[in-house]
Amino acid sequence: MRGLRTDRTAQAIIAAHAFIQNVRRGHYALGLDAPRELRIAAAVTELATAI
Repeated sequence: MRGLRTDRTAQAIIAAHAFIQNVRRGHYALGLDAPRELRIAAAVTELATAI
């Protein structure tokens, strides 16, 4: 596992995983109008336009 050599990279992966799980479960107002299967894609699109 080459990508998790430091605690910092492990922390980033864990935080990203938790964020994606929360978006998938509908805990954020991102992608809620999209079907459940497309919620992640809709949330990423909404985030990209906001940034």
